[in-house]
Amino acid sequence: MCNDLKKSFDKIIDGNKEWMDFVKNDTSGRFQQLSKGQNPEILWIGCADSRVPANELTGTKPGEVFVHRNIANVCVHSDMNMLSVLDYAVNVLKVKHIIVAGHYGCGGVAASLSSSQYGIIDNWLQHIKDVYRLNAAEIDAIADKNQKEDRLVELNVQEQVSNLCRTSIVQNAWKNGQQLAVHGMVINIGSGELINQNCTFTNNDNLSDVFSYK
Repeated sequence: MCNDLKKSFDKIIDGNKEWMDFVKNDTSGRFQQLSKGQNPEILWIGCADSRVPANELTGTKPGEVFVHRNIANVCVHSDMNMLSVLDYAVNVLKVKHIIVAGHYGCGGVAASLSSSQYGIIDNWLQHIKDVYRLNAAEIDAIADKNQKEDRLVELNVQEQVSNLCRTSIVQNAWKNGQQLAVHGMVINIGSGELINQNCTFTNNDNLSDVFSYK
C-alpha cells in the first residue's frame, strides 16, 4: 500500500479507536442497550452525498435513525434494495416517520439536467429526468442555472415521496391502521437547515383511486 493510501487508511483505524474509547467510557448504558437491538422511529432515505449524514442533521443518536441512501435519494418501485429496506423499516421496526431528504447542490440532479454522459449512472438518472419531463414548463422558465437545479431538487423529493406512498408496503401499513407519516425535506448544506417541502402523507386519501389499494 502506498504512503498516501496508508495514511488515509490509518486515519480510519485511529478514528475507530477514538470511538471505541468513547463507547467504553460512556456511562449511560445506551451502547449496551444498542448491542441488544434497535428501535428507531425514523427511516431516512437520503442522497449518498458525503455532506448529508442523517444523524448529524437530525440531532439524533446511534440507533434512532434507520438509513437508506443512494444517488439523489431516488425511490422507484423496481429497486429491490430500497424496497427491502422499506419493508423491514415499516413491517419489522415499525417506524413512525419516513423522511425523503434531498439537498441543494446535488450532483445527481445537476447531471440530470445535462445532456452529458457520465457512465452507468446515466440509467439511474433517467428517473430524475422523468421528474424534469413532468415539470419541464416550470423548470425551463427559470433562467438561473442554480435555481433551476434547486427547483428540480425540490420536485424530485416530492416525486419520491409520492412513489413511496404508492408502494404496497406503505399502502398496507395504512390499511392495517399503522401510524406512519411520509415526509419530504430538502437540506441546505450551507446552513444545515432541513426545509420541509409540505408534502407529508399519513394515509392514501389524497392519492387518486388508481394508486390507492383497497
